[in-house]
Amino acid sequence: MFTSVLMIEKPLTATDVEFVTTLHGDEPVSFIVLMQPRGDQADLLLRAIDDVAMGELKEAVREGEEPEGEKARQPAELALVHSLNALRAAGAEAVGQVVEEHPLDKMKTVVEEAGADEVIVLTAPHYVEEFFHRDWASRARHKVGVPVLKLFAHSE
Repeated sequence: MFTSVLMIEKPLTATDVEFVTTLHGDEPVSFIVLMQPRGDQADLLLRAIDDVAMGELKEAVREGEEPEGEKARQPAELALVHSLNALRAAGAEAVGQVVEEHPLDKMKTVVEEAGADEVIVLTAPHYVEEFFHRDWASRARHKVGVPVLKLFAHSE
């Protein structure tokens, strides 16, 4: 069985589930999902600049409303449960957890403990962070010791 550590920041859409579960053809896949609440990922200014770069001015204004810390925990847990159920419904094995602190350290530990074959980072585009190689995928490539695939999440 192929094991993937999947880092997400929002609930998986049906398109996301189909995409990640079919990456390896008919080979059975097991996912370890790490849910990183979006509000805890980067500073407010970088998120707002990303929104402006994508032409989403209304989103840039609302970045200050993004829950952080303990307020982000419950929505993250619900997103994780939804995502795990969707992966299981597609025939994959899936477990996961919300990651609140040191997500790259947690990712490295999970990869090592599970003997994972790869890491998939599934997020919305973060142009400023990507340009400076400060996004999760770029940083993980130097830390986890397995291939890291960056995919852009879909919206429904």
